[in-house]
Amino acid sequence: MKPELKARYKSDPFFQVPRTYKKTAEGEVQLPIYFLDTSNLIAIFKADEDGVAKLLEGTGLSSGLSLAGNPLVFISFYEYRESTVGAYNEVGIAIPVIPEGMKRPKNGYLDLLRSTDESVIGWHIVNLPVTTELANAAGQEIWGYPKFVTQIPFKMDKSSFSSEVKDPGNGSIMRLQGKLNFGIKAPALSGVTYSHLNKKLLRSSINARGSYKAYLAHRMKLSIGGSQHNMAKNLRELGLDNSRPIAVLSSHDFQSRLSDGAEVN
Repeated sequence: MKPELKARYKSDPFFQVPRTYKKTAEGEVQLPIYFLDTSNLIAIFKADEDGVAKLLEGTGLSSGLSLAGNPLVFISFYEYRESTVGAYNEVGIAIPVIPEGMKRPKNGYLDLLRSTDESVIGWHIVNLPVTTELANAAGQEIWGYPKFVTQIPFKMDKSSFSSEVKDPGNGSIMRLQGKLNFGIKAPALSGVTYSHLNKKLLRSSINARGSYKAYLAHRMKLSIGGSQHNMAKNLRELGLDNSRPIAVLSSHDFQSRLSDGAEVN
């Protein structure tokens, strides 16, 4: 880790929280994981209702956010240049969800802006490819995230974005690319994930900060390759091939803490 970043996070209240250690197949991981220097792009899509229902079947979770009758799906792209588990790239397909038995908030969009201690709507991650074995082991063994290791090229500047998830076997799973036009200031989204580990539902907090821009006018397009990988099949199930996001958020100074999960009773 760069000395200046290490010195900065040691004196920054955002990163001054109690920490513990957990062992994984690839080594010990300190929790919360700190992400100190990150570029992030979030693309928001309207998805197929039946496809979302199928991917949530048996999870004890239901779709938590919709627009004009269509459930929403978020695809997030990360370039972690500095973190306490090393540098790596990541892409997450996430469905906003509510666990069965929890009261649905009156306004789901406002719920997303609440603190991680108060929010009900969280993220169910459908696929989460990464580029390193340590990030893969930590995600699978600590949170039960559906990770796999592959190549994820990432390029983002002020006016354009391009990223791809390669099939670990051969070919391409998906690609998102296009132009970003004028953006307006937007908040960073902290939140929670709902995942399953050893048949238990876990709720895990992600506290985030950073300077974001929101783009409603853009030229972004998602395309799915000829891959038969599970991630490609899920994207097709969601009806996202050759689709355009309804909105895009981006940041070059994203920081976050990913905490250990707590069992949902």
